[in-house]
Parts: sequence; C-alpha cells; structure tokens
Amino acid sequence: MTDRLIIALAQLNPTLGAIKDNLARAREARREAADADLILFPELFICGYPPEDLVLRTSFVEACRAAVEELAKETVTGPAVLMGLPWREGANLYNSVALLANGRIAAVRHKFDLPNYGVFDEKRVFNAGPAPGPISFKGVRLGVPICEDIWTEETCETLAETGAEILLSPNGSPFERNKDDVRLNLVVARVTETGLPMAYLNQVGGQDELVFDGASFVLNADRTLAWQMPMFEEQIALTEWRRGEDGWACVPGDILSVPENEAETWKACVLGLRDYVLKNRFPGVVLGLSGGIDSAVVAAMAVDALGADRVHCVMLPYAYTSRDSLVDAEECAKLLGVRYDVVPIKKPVEGFLSALKPMFEGTPAGITEENLQSRSRGVILMAISNKFGSMVLTTGNKSEMSVGYATLYGDMNGGYNPIKDVYKTEVYRLAEWRNSLGYVIPQRIITKAPTAELRENQTDQDSLPPYEVLDAILEGLVENERPVAEIVAATGYDEALVRRIQHMLYIAEYKRRQAAPGVKITRRNFGRDRRYPITNAFRDGR
Repeated sequence: MTDRLIIALAQLNPTLGAIKDNLARAREARREAADADLILFPELFICGYPPEDLVLRTSFVEACRAAVEELAKETVTGPAVLMGLPWREGANLYNSVALLANGRIAAVRHKFDLPNYGVFDEKRVFNAGPAPGPISFKGVRLGVPICEDIWTEETCETLAETGAEILLSPNGSPFERNKDDVRLNLVVARVTETGLPMAYLNQVGGQDELVFDGASFVLNADRTLAWQMPMFEEQIALTEWRRGEDGWACVPGDILSVPENEAETWKACVLGLRDYVLKNRFPGVVLGLSGGIDSAVVAAMAVDALGADRVHCVMLPYAYTSRDSLVDAEECAKLLGVRYDVVPIKKPVEGFLSALKPMFEGTPAGITEENLQSRSRGVILMAISNKFGSMVLTTGNKSEMSVGYATLYGDMNGGYNPIKDVYKTEVYRLAEWRNSLGYVIPQRIITKAPTAELRENQTDQDSLPPYEVLDAILEGLVENERPVAEIVAATGYDEALVRRIQHMLYIAEYKRRQAAPGVKITRRNFGRDRRYPITNAFRDGR
C-alpha cells in the first residue's frame, strides 16, 4: 500500500484508425511521464473516438488488442497505463479500459452506460458492460468510470460502494459552446454524491464534424479545483496524489483559464479545420474569396489553422461583382498573406447560357441564370482542387444552411466548412474578435450589407429578413424545437414570417444532406444532432 501516487493525465489528440501512430504517441507520452506511477489516456485512445462502424470489423478490433498487448509488455518498467480500447469477449463488444502493469494486461473494465442521443449511437456498435468494480493498483482502489458513466449517478455510486478511493474518468466528450461549465457541474455532483476526488480526462482534436476540446481537470472531494488543463491543446499533466486522514486528495497544480464566447468558437473551428485537412493528408485548401464576410472569416480561420502558405484564395468575378468586392477581397488576401488569384467567370457562364439557349428561349431570366454563376464558380474551384490537390472550403453559415440560401453544386461545392454551425450574426462577432488579435479582415467587409451579387443591386435581405431577426427565429426552430406559436409569442414577430422561415427550413433538408461536413459548435448541429426527413409535409398547426 502506498500513500502517494503520481498520475499523469495525457490530454492528447489521436487519429482515428491510425492504431500504430496512436501507439507511438502513447509510448512517447510514457517517456514524457517517466516519473509517474500511472498514466491515464482518453476514451478509446488506441483507435480514436468515435470509431463508429470501424469496430464492426474484426480485423480492426484485433489490431487494437494487439497494439495494447504490445504496450503492456513494456510496462515491466516505467509508468503503468490505463488505456482505452474496443474489447471483445465472445459475442459481446465493449468500450473498455485496460490496466497495463507489470508487463501484462492486469485488469479490464467496460463502459456501463452507453450514450444513444445527439451525436452518440454507441448502443448500435457496443454492448453495455456489467456494473464495474474498482481496479487495485499499488494497494489503491481506482474507480474508472468511462465518459457517459459519470453522466448518471449509478456507476460512480456503485464504485464508491465497492471501495473505490479515487475516480479516474477517461472521456471522449465533444465540444459545444459553454459545455465546460456543464462538465464541471456534473463532476461536482458525482464528487458530492460519492465523497471521492475525480480526475476528468478528455480527448483533444478534430474528428470529422466533432471537435474535442480537452479542458481536463481534477476535482478534490471537498469540491475544490486542483487542476485545470487547457482547451484545444495537448498536454500531459503530472498530478500528485496523497492519502490523508480523510482519504485521497490531489495536490493543487496549474489552473489555466479557458476561452469563452467568440474565443472558444474560433478555436474550435480552427482546430476542427486543421485536423480535418492534416489527418486526411491534404496539402492545403482553396476557397473563393468574394469580398464578403463569410469567405473572409473562413480564409482567416484557414490561415490560423494551416499557415498562409497552405491557403489559396481565388476571386471569381462576374458582371455583378462590385468594385468594392474586388478591392476588399484583394486587401483581405494581402492582410492574410495568402496566394490570391482572379479568375473571371464571364466566359464559362456565357458558355452555359449559349448551350442552354435553344431550350431556354422565350423564358424570363431568373434564379436559374443566377445559379449558373455560382455553379461556374464551383466548377472552377473544384478544377483547381483536382489539379493541385488542395481541398475546397465552403463558406456557408448556419443561417444560410437553415433556409437553403445556397446553391447545390455551386457555393456548396467543397470538402469542409468550418462555419457550417455558426449563425450569421455570430460570424460578424467572430470577425470583430479576430481583428482584435490582429487586423486581417477589412472593416468594410464587416460593415457593408451582405449580398450574393448574382444580380444588379442584390442584397440578402431581398430574400431573407434581417439576420438578427432570422437568427432569433432559427434559434427557436432549430436549437429549441419550439412551436411557431411560442416563437411568435416570445419574439413578437409576424406569424406569417415565422411560418415562412419554418417552411424554408424544412424544404432545405435535401440540400443539407449534400453539404460538406463542418465543425459542430451548437447543441443542435445539422447532420449529427438534428436529423429530419427530406420528405416532410408536417407544419405546425396544419
């Protein structure tokens, strides 16, 4: 029995499916934490989280098991390891944690409470384990509740009742705005109920639409914060634990501040974009820089994520592109230090119109002709991507994605969209916030009226209500699933307007199904959280 433990918390960024690379990172972390008794890794670290249907492949599960067994052999000396992996027993497949110590897999515990809501569908691929008991390590009984196990009372209470002395919780908890406060309050509840200290360890990094923000921490039994690790950054923290008359406690260490509001949103978007590009091995990105707010913000995020040398901006002007847009786009590119090219689209558009003239003869020009401009731009950007290998970024915000104010196979063309889950009003706040760190977005881009510039003197408000009104309505419809009548009562907006926005929201589902993935920011992002049928005749009150 010992009265002192050094527990390393490895807040790291795995790559999903890169088992050998994740194993190498685990070895490196053990070397960095050589003075520790034990090192804790995040949920399913050896394979990355969430593995989704990869765990249905027998070869994948076997490769994870082989990697962990290989690492276990190395624990004859140095820190023991708590490693997350998929674990098969007979017909059952578990989301598990294994204790690697003394050259072997010394113990295994399985996740008891499987999440099946929002972005999670673990019950589809995993079996729920039995209620876990503590793991004995150096005479100390460690409770290891895995992620969702701490979101309800049962698992932690069972661990406390069966003699656990310290709770170590590995997590794969995706970012959403202000979630760090939710997690802290949750752990406070578990600590209060059990009377035990808890180390909360979260993964960091991007995985498709999800961003894991880290922000790991340690809470002592008296509910004092002993450690606070950074958001959106890797870190290995060596925490010291001592046994006293009242049980175990963590010696206070670093308490780092965490970003809030626009700062956390920006950092989440940047991390998600960076990891999507780099983990998928793209050499860089290309995007259309229109002189508008959305493309300017995305370009700035891309530079922050990848560096200016990996970002290529292209202005694609037509007859309706204003002189201001040309000037603003060029200035923005210069401020960001990126490659900037101008590719006029007059000839491609005229070519399409010429080819279609016999069929379109006698019909009035309208949205079809406007969309040909957007689709010509999409074709050119995809051609640049095909030729040079850079991934196309799309730049539509959540307000536009909600109501379908975007062109399929045009401005929606691309591989990733960092602001897909960011409402238009917040895009403006993000631009101002980013400029407070260093001026990169020309002020006129922020202050001028938004426009698609697909016809003479066009503004977004020709088709949509002011964005502050639109976003308030969408907050009710999308984020809170409120009935039309409630939104009308709460906002005072005209009922016909709210119903029109609801209709636009519903009929745009087919577009969203074909949109590029993008960073989850809100509680109800499109795709993983909010899943509506494309064919849908329901309307409130009808």
